[in-house]
Amino acid sequence: MKKIVLSTILASVFFAHSTLAHNITLNSGLAPVAVTKDGELILSNGDVNYQSWRSANLVGKVRVIQHIAGRSSVKEKNEALMEAIKAEKFDGTKYQTTTIINADDAIIGTGTFVTSSAEKGKKQNSHSQVILDQQSSVKNAWALKEKESLIVVLDKSGKVKFVKEGKLTPQEIQSVITLVKSLL
Repeated sequence: MKKIVLSTILASVFFAHSTLAHNITLNSGLAPVAVTKDGELILSNGDVNYQSWRSANLVGKVRVIQHIAGRSSVKEKNEALMEAIKAEKFDGTKYQTTTIINADDAIIGTGTFVTSSAEKGKKQNSHSQVILDQQSSVKNAWALKEKESLIVVLDKSGKVKFVKEGKLTPQEIQSVITLVKSLL
């Protein structure tokens, strides 16, 4: 009987752990992570260069972070939020969108498309921060789901004020916009 109870408890603990979505908590900072292979896309005279990136550098501005698998279907999940942010024209001295693309979670054979899409996006939105993660560094550090989108709002001290994996509802989009305005 004890073995059955113990086995049931162990199975429950394992199952509960495997269903946890992420390790991001409200009013805390994000788990530290660095992206050294590719990393942040930097524009220089119209050309895109890469430099290593660290999550510790997310302080100083209010941010909406979008972490997406390198798949167009995942990018589209929260496109409505990105359009709402663009429409607001937030002050770039106080606000920045940070998009982290997990190129390691792309459909096999689409890596060059993911890279060229990231570079095109950086050129179109030069004020936004774009990070190309070739090794799932951020996904692993933050315990994110595969093939998914994550939205996080950070205050200027780097504390999480909103977090959700998956597609935001219209009400959640409005809540994010309202939250960002209140943090600016």
